Amino acid sequence: MDQLQKLLMEIRPDIDLDSNRLVDDGYLDSFDIVTLVSEIIQEFGVDINVEDIVPENFNSVEAIYDLIERLK
Repeated sequence: MDQLQKLLMEIRPDIDLDSNRLVDDGYLDSFDIVTLVSEIIQEFGVDINVEDIVPENFNSVEAIYDLIERLK
């Protein structure tokens, strides 16, 4: 989880890691998500499919972490 939070802070230093609406509230835009997906693939060695790139999977740190864990 710490590694994921560090990645998010590198991509968006102004991000609210406690938010459950990262996409909905505009903390993460489409470019941020593409960047994050690329970083997750490199850091965690998982394959993220297009079907997985939906707001529900990126609206909170916990949701992103759950996605990574499901794909391991």
